[in-house]
Amino acid sequence: MRPRPLEQVVQLAASLAIVAGITACFRHLLDVNETTVALTYLLAILAVSALWGLTVAVVMSIAAMLAFNFFFLPPVGTFTIADPKNWVALGAFLVTSILASQLSSRARKEAEVADRRRREIERLYTFSQKLLGEGNVIQLMNAIPNHIVDTFEAGAAALFLPEKNKFYRSGLGALQLDEDRLRDAYSRDEPAIDQHAGFCFAPVRLGVRPIGSFGISGAPPSRQTLEALGTLIGIAIERARNVELLGKAEADRQGERLKSALLDSITHDFRTPLTSIKASITTLLSNGASGAIPQRELLIVINEECDRLNHLVEEAAEMARLEAGEVELKLEPVHPREIVEAALAHIRNALGPREVRVEIPRTLPSIRADRDRIREVIGHLVDNAHHYSPIDKPIRITGEAVGNSVVISVADQGSGIEELEQGIIFDKFYRGKDQRYLVQGTGMGLPIAKALVEAHGGSISVTSQIGHGSVFSFAIPIDRTPVERA
Repeated sequence: MRPRPLEQVVQLAASLAIVAGITACFRHLLDVNETTVALTYLLAILAVSALWGLTVAVVMSIAAMLAFNFFFLPPVGTFTIADPKNWVALGAFLVTSILASQLSSRARKEAEVADRRRREIERLYTFSQKLLGEGNVIQLMNAIPNHIVDTFEAGAAALFLPEKNKFYRSGLGALQLDEDRLRDAYSRDEPAIDQHAGFCFAPVRLGVRPIGSFGISGAPPSRQTLEALGTLIGIAIERARNVELLGKAEADRQGERLKSALLDSITHDFRTPLTSIKASITTLLSNGASGAIPQRELLIVINEECDRLNHLVEEAAEMARLEAGEVELKLEPVHPREIVEAALAHIRNALGPREVRVEIPRTLPSIRADRDRIREVIGHLVDNAHHYSPIDKPIRITGEAVGNSVVISVADQGSGIEELEQGIIFDKFYRGKDQRYLVQGTGMGLPIAKALVEAHGGSISVTSQIGHGSVFSFAIPIDRTPVERA
């Protein structure tokens, strides 16, 4: 940037004052030879050149040459030089000071350019980081002008996308960024910089293809920065679109997977009770209903299979309520062993002769939980262990305090779960690939247990080893309710 006229006058006056000060010092205070005086002038000129530029340094060089001639070269007090050698010295001094000033000024300008480029690169990096933080295309379009204004300290910014024929603006005076000039920058595919008005317009490119344009008001960046900015915006827009498409594709894939799992569940778990009910009713309606198979046995089959269907529907409805956040928890202090014992009592008939070992110390702190819901979690985990392990192998339930939570674990001695399946075992309708046709169920028990534990602010996990069984563990926060004293 060029200095203003008044500022340059002050710099010239200061440089002349420096020459006068050096001259007065060596003329009246210090007795030195001509070489020392010349070197001192030269050092001062170099400093002024590095600080204020070449123009001031050249003027100072001429002033120093005249002062050196008048006050220090014989005959002193005149501009006449007696010894021809001093003409050579004076000319060498003038040439050296001007050349040194030029080199110093050039180094100063290159340093300023390098510093400006460094700042622009830092701003481009900051701008790219901000672009990566936007989630979708619509948010990105609205955020790009804001990021340009914030990062490049611009007065205003605007973005034009011809695909949607939309303009996105930000900053004071954003309407001054003319729409026609934005369209022109896109159609011409060339940056346009108006230094006088303080506006610049540039295309947004994806590779070599323009996909839009942007404008900035205020101190315009360099042409290289404008082109880099347009490329970054183009890449960010394309990335956001690809991420959105990938998300939609993943959602479609998950939807198809869920449909397949649901269809598989309906096919293998709903068809069995319906088949039994249909066969029993058909038998009752036939003339031989009072023959080989008593009516009571058929009615018992119908009743049991109806209960099974009702249970399947209840699980699906409960999972839907949990996902919608419509389940209210009645939190209260309760001891872990008390809940485990209540859960075992609730499902004792379903366990049959199965041995269940409870190893929960009564010294464990109470947890803050909904008694019925945590009992349901334990019931699902014990039922899962019961179905997927040999009947002669015991189920082990343990509890321990870990940090601010109590961890309850249900361990079985079944065939175990493969490592790849452990990450999806809590997904809805998922059942082990080797057991789905051998064990009845819908694959809803573990997802319900997971949702209930997370609703309590806890977490659930599984560790398993093939051939040695699995351990399902869930953590519930310890009750911190202060005890009221009488």
